[in-house]
Amino acid sequence: MSGLFGSSRFDDAVIGRLKRSGGIWRGTLAVGETPDMPLNLFGSGRQPDAAALAAARQISATFDAWRPSIQRALFDHYTPYGEAIAAQGQTAQRTQMPALQTAEQVWNHVTLQSVAVVKMGGVVTTEFVYAAAWDDDHMLGARFQAGRLVELCASV
Repeated sequence: MSGLFGSSRFDDAVIGRLKRSGGIWRGTLAVGETPDMPLNLFGSGRQPDAAALAAARQISATFDAWRPSIQRALFDHYTPYGEAIAAQGQTAQRTQMPALQTAEQVWNHVTLQSVAVVKMGGVVTTEFVYAAAWDDDHMLGARFQAGRLVELCASV
């Protein structure tokens, strides 16, 4: 539904209100401990895609099950940075770079920025976008297809 000169809107019983802006359906969603995480969905000018809506409706319920995969991927991305820090020795203590020893420690050094349901290669993909303290040049996208982590993209 939309006004003559306003943005298109779509109300979903699970997700709530979505507004179309810049060719994307935008709203918010509870993810983990964050009640109003920005959410982006693909779709037509009239409404979000049905498959995108179905995937988005599952995010809150499945996020905790996906966290271990995200954690491992984030730690794997961190590893070369950590090796560089270790090679620096004492000077590493003067940097803002975290020195992580275990995968569980990544959560203190990343911030979930947004969630999107996009199409990649024709497949509906749920992407969690993170800012990481060790990589201030990129946003990191943990991408899931059919409930499985398919990649951590280091340049979202």
